[in-house]
Amino acid sequence: MSQASAIVVVTGMSGAGRSTALHVLEDLGYYCIDNLPPPLVSHAVKLCTEDAQKPLVGIGMDVRTRAFLDSVDDEVERLRNVGQPTQLVFLDAEDPVLIRRYSESRRPHPLSSEHPGEDLPTLIARERERLVPLRAMADRVVDTSRLNAHEFKQHLVHLFAGDGAPRMTTRVLSFGFKHGSPAEADVQIDVRHIPNPHFVPELKPRSGRDPAVASYVLDRPETQELLSALVNLLQPLLPRYAREGKVVLTVAIGCTGGRHRSVAITEELARRLSAEAPGPIVVAHRDIERGG
Repeated sequence: MSQASAIVVVTGMSGAGRSTALHVLEDLGYYCIDNLPPPLVSHAVKLCTEDAQKPLVGIGMDVRTRAFLDSVDDEVERLRNVGQPTQLVFLDAEDPVLIRRYSESRRPHPLSSEHPGEDLPTLIARERERLVPLRAMADRVVDTSRLNAHEFKQHLVHLFAGDGAPRMTTRVLSFGFKHGSPAEADVQIDVRHIPNPHFVPELKPRSGRDPAVASYVLDRPETQELLSALVNLLQPLLPRYAREGKVVLTVAIGCTGGRHRSVAITEELARRLSAEAPGPIVVAHRDIERGG
């Protein structure tokens, strides 16, 4: 599909990947609701699609939503009557694959409380029979049996976003170690070996954005060597992170206080990466206002 549907209903066999699909939808900007009571679904969707900040809605439904299944024709028709493009996606997988996934996750089947004592193959057979009408109505059926986690996510991004698939954002973040390392960092670089402008009286009150401070930090051979090494490291890695389905990659650059060296190097690194990055580069300075 080349354009995203405003409403995507994700359903199918338990263990086929519904939760993963909803997470992908969230990353694509959908407001996702899982197993909402059926009488509230169309009303909630209408409210969300009328809200300019939540124009895209993902709905998760599984076999436990019995009221939805008992009147599936009417419920899907109500959603489509909201007046927005609606897509019903059914996720499926072969029985041995579902059994293996349940064995690995050690989670009970959704029908186990309704049919205590029945073994897993019997519960899967019951679920498959109950979902026959829903599968028949699906706009798309996706078999996840032979897809690994990364392949499944990539397929979903293409399915839900098409040509509008989002590009990975690379966030280059400066910080000060004295204020703690950022928990969100995927890559963390320590630049405390670079001489510190904090000890130069006329530079101390300024930040790494100031041209004099930036020159003090960036004009040094060791800084240029570091920047060249970081670009050589990151340029081939960024497209690989993007292919793996990463939505935001955070590269954190740390000095002592997060005001001088890390700020200047973050600004320059972001500039050098921007030409060949697989998506937007954003710069953030966590501790620039805290002082040295």
